[in-house]
Amino acid sequence: RNGLRPSRYYITSDGFLILSSETGCIDIPPEKIIKKDRLRPAKMLLVDTRQGRLIDDEEIKSIFANRKPYGEWIDSQLIRLHDLHIPNKAVQTYSGEELLHLQKAFGYTYEDIRGNILSMAKNGQEGICSMGSDIALPPLDSGNPPLFNYFRQLFAQVTNPPFDAIREESVTDAAMYIGEDGNILEECPENCHVLKVENPILTETDMLKIRAIHTDGLRSAVIPITYYIGTSLEKAIERLFIDADRAYRDGANILILSDRDVDEFHCAIPSLLAVASLQQHLVSTKKRTAVAIILESAEPREVHHFATLMGYGACAVNPYLAHETIKNLIETGILDKDFYAAENDYNYAILHGIVKIASKMGISTIQSYQGSKLFEAVGIAPEVIQNYFKGTVSRIGGIGLKEISRRTELLHREAFDPLGMHTDLNVLSSGSHKIRSGKEQHLYRPETIHLLQKAVWTGDYEVYKQYAQCLNNEEQQMTIRSLLDFRFDESQSIPIEEVESVESICHRFKTGAMSYGSISQEAHECLAEAMNRIGGKSNSGEGGESPERLQSERCSAIKQVASGRFGVTSEYLVSAKEIQIKMAQGAKPGEGGHLPSGKVYPWIAKTRHSTAGVGLISPPPHHDIYSIEDLAQLIYDLKNSNRDARISVKLVSEAGVGTVAAGVAKAGAQVILISGFDGGTGAAPGSSIYHAGLPWELGLAEAHQTLILNHLRSRVILETDGKLMTGRDVLIAGLLGAEEFGFATAPLVAMGCVMMRVCNLDTCPMGIATQNPELRKRFKGKPEYVINFMHFIAQELREYMAKLGIRTVEELVGRTDLLCRRKGAENIDLSAILHPDFAQKTEHFNPENVYDFELEKTADETMLLKQLSSAMKKKQAKTISVHISNTDRSFGTLFGSEITKRFGEQALENDTYVVNCTGTGGQSFGAFIPKGLTLNLVGDANDYFGKGLSGGKLILTPPANSAFEAESNVIVGNVALYGATSGEVYINGIAGERFCVRNSGAFAVCEGVGDHGCEYMTGGRVVILGETGKNFAAGMSGGIAYVLDEKHNLYMKLNKELVSLETVSEKYDVQELRSLIEAHFKATNSPKAKRILDNFETYLPLFKRIIPHDYAKIRRNILELEEKGMNSEQAEIEAFFRCHKEDE
Repeated sequence: RNGLRPSRYYITSDGFLILSSETGCIDIPPEKIIKKDRLRPAKMLLVDTRQGRLIDDEEIKSIFANRKPYGEWIDSQLIRLHDLHIPNKAVQTYSGEELLHLQKAFGYTYEDIRGNILSMAKNGQEGICSMGSDIALPPLDSGNPPLFNYFRQLFAQVTNPPFDAIREESVTDAAMYIGEDGNILEECPENCHVLKVENPILTETDMLKIRAIHTDGLRSAVIPITYYIGTSLEKAIERLFIDADRAYRDGANILILSDRDVDEFHCAIPSLLAVASLQQHLVSTKKRTAVAIILESAEPREVHHFATLMGYGACAVNPYLAHETIKNLIETGILDKDFYAAENDYNYAILHGIVKIASKMGISTIQSYQGSKLFEAVGIAPEVIQNYFKGTVSRIGGIGLKEISRRTELLHREAFDPLGMHTDLNVLSSGSHKIRSGKEQHLYRPETIHLLQKAVWTGDYEVYKQYAQCLNNEEQQMTIRSLLDFRFDESQSIPIEEVESVESICHRFKTGAMSYGSISQEAHECLAEAMNRIGGKSNSGEGGESPERLQSERCSAIKQVASGRFGVTSEYLVSAKEIQIKMAQGAKPGEGGHLPSGKVYPWIAKTRHSTAGVGLISPPPHHDIYSIEDLAQLIYDLKNSNRDARISVKLVSEAGVGTVAAGVAKAGAQVILISGFDGGTGAAPGSSIYHAGLPWELGLAEAHQTLILNHLRSRVILETDGKLMTGRDVLIAGLLGAEEFGFATAPLVAMGCVMMRVCNLDTCPMGIATQNPELRKRFKGKPEYVINFMHFIAQELREYMAKLGIRTVEELVGRTDLLCRRKGAENIDLSAILHPDFAQKTEHFNPENVYDFELEKTADETMLLKQLSSAMKKKQAKTISVHISNTDRSFGTLFGSEITKRFGEQALENDTYVVNCTGTGGQSFGAFIPKGLTLNLVGDANDYFGKGLSGGKLILTPPANSAFEAESNVIVGNVALYGATSGEVYINGIAGERFCVRNSGAFAVCEGVGDHGCEYMTGGRVVILGETGKNFAAGMSGGIAYVLDEKHNLYMKLNKELVSLETVSEKYDVQELRSLIEAHFKATNSPKAKRILDNFETYLPLFKRIIPHDYAKIRRNILELEEKGMNSEQAEIEAFFRCHKEDE
């Protein structure tokens, strides 16, 4: 229903309907085809063979919608929460001291109040953090984290991907229906007798209404989830079940679980445990569809808390203590805002956060997410999982009810002294994000930062060993790897001289994907220079790279291709030794990259082909990857774009990543990166940084084992990253299966980073994570510092290898028999990592088994290069004609890469090489082709047409003898021109969904588009000579679209969040529009284009100009400054600072 799956069909003159996921599967004479179309999002396709006709979507739905008086049933039976009468009762409130008692009893911290609650109440959205997690895993955390923290959010990778909850919010629904579900096999009015709640984050007034509800079929009952301090938590849960069963027998079908009875004698069952256990009890006793669970609790206060509660069964949640805290912030003058507005904004931020978390699994409604259990437990005992969280993956064991109860009672004693003596009611800082003295322990703390910087700045390996000792200390158990030790056998040790050299080991080292934009030019280039000097590889990240760097020592060896496709051009790809497809990022899996507007300086915007001063968010999914087959296609595209580069796929550790890795290996990737959740980031919501993804140790071991089981291990190189800080970390990664190793935060620290965690604010005092010219002057990093760090890591690794008797890194890969567990944390089960069946299976990558793409058999090799190579060598223009089919995937891409290698991306004149094609274009027709290459296709094309267009020209027309009218028929598939950066495209027909998604510079004309057209567009021009689908221009932040709005309904289909809708009246716009239509007519001979040009003055008022607000604003400022005498570059910089100052 959101246009993710392609389905194309023809109707022929002799009465056939031919449908397939691709066009061109069967050759049909064009004169016999009377209609070409697609199955549209949320539509149905029905062929009535008796009547011999196609029944359209509206008719089908009308037939079913009119079978019963459904509208009347809903009108008479449905009860809406906002329509209920508010009882004449006061909302329970708390005095200042009572509030403090409760905050202490439920574990509130300074960060909870001033970071999470205040931020959401003030801004209506979850706060942004940076630099990732470097604190202990919950089961190893001495600070007794809440139970919520033991559950990690699951997310989709590759198949059924995350969807875009920001730009495609129109397909989401947050409403919940509370009450008895009814019999799904029987249609009756009573099934509609439920309570509709628009926002499941309830206010205290909402709770008054629900408590008072007492109509036929809807009745609530309050069940306390408190118990006497010191009594058994297990017995308290059993009592909860008894109370719930009694309420059900008494006729209640809305169960309100409440912990409002907490006092000096009573503490609360942790709310997540209460909800999950009751959900499981109701399911097992077959009552769950007859009752709904609502939670009234003081405990939840951040997005992740609510997501877990709803994921384990709550239909709605009332966070009364968070609301009381907001009221207190207002009363004490900390927050200057009306309480109801602040409460509403807080609730909205929570709800939006839950929708975003659900969207990571491709779920678009809260109803579908409720009770889904889409989490993995890290550190929960098996018996707790079995009894209360059945169905949840939990691989390493951990705490039981006794430990859970102990934390609850400890917090209670801090809030209520049993002897009646004074208690310290100050809410303290936990230091969970930014380090605080004496609080939460961090891996990167002043001591380790100082020692690392001193070591690499002076080249002193002995100081480095002090740094490593701080982290490798047996008493500091914060990660899974810190629980592991090595089986040393002195009789097997060897002299260190026999171990692989530092220089050779460094070839396996990489720096993490940090984009130019998130970090400064100086820092980005410093990393590239350092890694190139030692034979390692730096990673460009997803922000592109300046063209002047691509042929120098400052060129990143790894070029990343992420969902935003920023700066992904033919030249960029050709310069790579390795091309990495980022499916997810460790610190925020299931979300796209985020570069705040204040960091999009003009030079960043130029590299990313975007608008200065406009924030950039990458789509959560790659819009050309909705299945493993689609990923295989992108891998193939990229291999064609640079046949010499390795293709890498970046995944994030989670349950099931091994299965995904096996699919990726079969799809042709040569490198698979398993990232840990604790990797760094320039900007991400706190709920993602701390609660999504898993440690790399779990994901790496699973991927290695699964690849062995599927006989795929020798085909791929396994890589890992995520807070690799010492040679010991690298050794454990190798023993678990890794062959290459990535470092990101540590090299930043080596260059001067002091972990201020303000990367997203553009205020980095060390000139690293900033674009501010003044702050960048403070950058003191040198390539030598990064080189020293890499050499020290390699040397420490060599020392361990010598003690283990291992001579090369290749020999240690997968040798889990050399690992054992340290003392401590005995309740953690590491058998999933140290699986004995794999201990002696030392399988690793074998270059002889690498996937063969058979590029020598492609149409580019057999036709284009064969016929055009001699002309290319002489730089002579030439035109050829070829016939192609839908099996000719990525047509033109390999030949285009040869042009780029020889001449550069923009060196040739237009139409230097013209290829006239007939037939059907396969997927990714014309992907990444550079200027000088023109592909003129007579026929039709499939998905990803013109992907990453880099200056080339594409023309698509139907055959001259076609029986159908071109302007009314679909001629090209979904996601055309995804990530195009420059070039021209003329399409004589209609395009599918997401036309020109992330277009950042191409000029395109077509005669109609499906849903989500021009989504995330940041540059270029698009002319639509026909209708658009819904959600047009969502997230569009640059460029201009001209749409022929003959039915005057474009305003209903437009996503107006970032753009304005105007008539085409300015002289320049009129000239530009006319010239683009003229070029379209010249290229395609389109009858519709001719009609418009012949009657241009009549058609002109029907055109609408779609232009982003911020783009228009900065354009006006630039023009004004240029009129004052500034050159274009100076004007753009000055306009950026002027607009940025206005926005502050």
